[in-house]
Amino acid sequence: MNELIGRVFDFQKSVFPPQSALYANLAVNGQRPKALIVSCADSRVVPEEILQAAPGDLFVCRNAGNIVPPFSNANGGVTSTVEYAVMALGVRDIIVCGHSDCGAMKALMNPSSLETMPNVAAWLRHSHAAHSVVSDAYPDLDGPEQVRAAALENVVVQIAHLRTHPAVASGIARGELALHGWFFDIHQGAVFALDGGTGRFEQIRDDRPMPVALPAQQRLASGVSYLEAAE
Repeated sequence: MNELIGRVFDFQKSVFPPQSALYANLAVNGQRPKALIVSCADSRVVPEEILQAAPGDLFVCRNAGNIVPPFSNANGGVTSTVEYAVMALGVRDIIVCGHSDCGAMKALMNPSSLETMPNVAAWLRHSHAAHSVVSDAYPDLDGPEQVRAAALENVVVQIAHLRTHPAVASGIARGELALHGWFFDIHQGAVFALDGGTGRFEQIRDDRPMPVALPAQQRLASGVSYLEAAE
């Protein structure tokens, strides 16, 4: 802990002064983050570092397993964060980011390891669909490859959950919101993005367009932007 406290002093002496104008602007004018990212609480996965984000760039929500529970009337931290990011801050992109060697996904695929952690077990029920997909569609995988598959499928599941949130559903319908599914490989330092068209993850490269899970475009089932009142 002393080491961490020392870093606070270093921030105050060395990091903050060159950025004092940026912090002053944020303090006076508030935040307008470019994206909301829901990532795992794993200490090895730091969204701000991966995206080289400056203060004010990202609205970050971290939890075990980068989970987004389906919308319900029950109050929850993730649900409130999503609602606030979309409705109050006006974010136009939401990223769900899983990662390799995820402890939550290891536990998901080995439920007996959670016998002494009932709250974690209950939280991971929001990833049970990913467990089912891996168990049924990847029957020959085990060990690290099984965990990797679970982490990838879990991102897909959580994006589906995102779409049950009213603020997100409305933003998607209006064409104002894009959803992204990412996977961070810790060993390679590489980021893979979900292509909504193919359903596959592809490595993000600077020589090709970035795959997007759900691009921003108007999606109205009626085919028109309004319905005329009945005469």
